[in-house]
Amino acid sequence: MPNNELTIGNVKITSLSDGYLEFDVCNFFPDVPKENWVGLESHLSPVGNLNMNLACYLVRSEGHTIAVDTGMGPKATPDLAWGELLNEFDFHGIRPEEVDMVVLTHAHGDHIGWNLISQDGKYKPTFPNATYYMSTKEWEDCHNPELVEKRFAKAPESLWPLEELGAIKLVDGEHQLTSEVRTLPTPGHTLGHISLVISSQGQGGLVLGDALHNTAQIENTDWVSFADMDPEQTRITRRDLMEWCEREGISVAAVHMAAPGFGKIVRMDGRRNWQPF
Repeated sequence: MPNNELTIGNVKITSLSDGYLEFDVCNFFPDVPKENWVGLESHLSPVGNLNMNLACYLVRSEGHTIAVDTGMGPKATPDLAWGELLNEFDFHGIRPEEVDMVVLTHAHGDHIGWNLISQDGKYKPTFPNATYYMSTKEWEDCHNPELVEKRFAKAPESLWPLEELGAIKLVDGEHQLTSEVRTLPTPGHTLGHISLVISSQGQGGLVLGDALHNTAQIENTDWVSFADMDPEQTRITRRDLMEWCEREGISVAAVHMAAPGFGKIVRMDGRRNWQPF
């Protein structure tokens, strides 16, 4: 099996990437002193920065192809480290037309960038045969004038037009996409943030958005980023998810972990850690 594929029962997940983002770790985690990273250098890039993959997961279940998140979108300049998603589709022989559902974990710019393509001043869906799914709360918040500029700056161009195109479907709570795949509210990073739960042939999986940014947070679940809208709820959600994944041995596909982003939450030397596949 290619290393960018993961099978959970009858469900197959393919990991594609739009590229990566890199941050100064102290800027990204402003409340975590630099000395707290001593001994945790393996969780960072060779120069000590936070390197985050921009994964798009294709979840194939019962004849459906579900894309989870769509990266940063087209490059503004050629030297950027992202903007590769459609090239990834082409490289792996996958056509955007094959996708019939797109699940957006939340409305931050690095998760909605390839939703739409602009041509001659008009928008069209990048995935023309897909219905785009998002939580009702997220949709409401990304239209809140007090939040748009600071939290959802790309929403007006990369998300809002989906409504006029009749391509958006809002969901609440746990929404069943197929009998094997459902949405799961995982609030905190944003108030309407969702993840995907997979249950097939007695096996379990979880496709994470930004409930986790870095493997160091698997043990240090209280470490929150500058981008977390509700820090306390983020801590609760991440703690519950990490305990659940460890307890049940669930396979995880995590958007921002090093590509392909597949692994399990395991106990090593008394600490909870990431075991990549």
